Amino acid sequence: MKKENILTQRISQAVKGGRRALIPFVPAGFPDKDVFWDIIMELDRSGADIIEIGVPFSDPVADGPVVENASIRCLEQGIGLAWIMEGLSQVREKIEAGIVLMGYFNPFLQYGLEKLATRAEEAGVNGLIIPDLILEEAGPHLKLLETHGLSFVPLVGLNTPKRRMAEYSELGPAFVYLVSVLGITGTKVSAGQLLRTKLQEVKDVFSCPVALGFGLSSRDQLDSTADLVDAVVFGSALIQHLDSGKKAGDFMKGWN
Repeated sequence: MKKENILTQRISQAVKGGRRALIPFVPAGFPDKDVFWDIIMELDRSGADIIEIGVPFSDPVADGPVVENASIRCLEQGIGLAWIMEGLSQVREKIEAGIVLMGYFNPFLQYGLEKLATRAEEAGVNGLIIPDLILEEAGPHLKLLETHGLSFVPLVGLNTPKRRMAEYSELGPAFVYLVSVLGITGTKVSAGQLLRTKLQEVKDVFSCPVALGFGLSSRDQLDSTADLVDAVVFGSALIQHLDSGKKAGDFMKGWN
């Protein structure tokens, strides 16, 4: 029997405790590489169940201006996969949350996929989100990721057909990430009924937990979908909070 991924465990534990799992997203090295790992550990202490670390890239096609500008600032500091792996290796034992790397395929390919899988496992990464890697092209790489204990977390949208979702479901992901809007990160969450209908469809297709993200800035936005959401992902609102000099823990209080 396939061993349950720690990402699934973290979300399931939250749901059993009567709450939604919290998945904050921060680009690696933001707002400054000297404080980044302190922020990650503060997020962990403040109730994060999974932490999504963004791999900076010059052309983040799915991201809005907040994430894109943050990513550019990180690139200007020389942040890349080597820096992420080295830093994570040093702090991973202090972090209870699951760790996911969110990045575009080009930086992963340039780093080397075998090297990526090996170093990610050594550093304590539990999963990867790769928005621009379609299923047909992902196939050859998924066995490699699985061998190293890494779950490929699929992104599905409001316009993803049920047949396509079924194909992703067959991969047995740790969780599935539903994009709440037809657009880029940081835009407002979609109209309630449309989103609820899609969430129900995702629940019907996938046996794993369902995370909702893109455009979430407060828990009030989830009032109409609370019973269908297992986890929430927030990025742009947290980035803006950190960029204004505020503490990561203070942001998390609004979600706990």
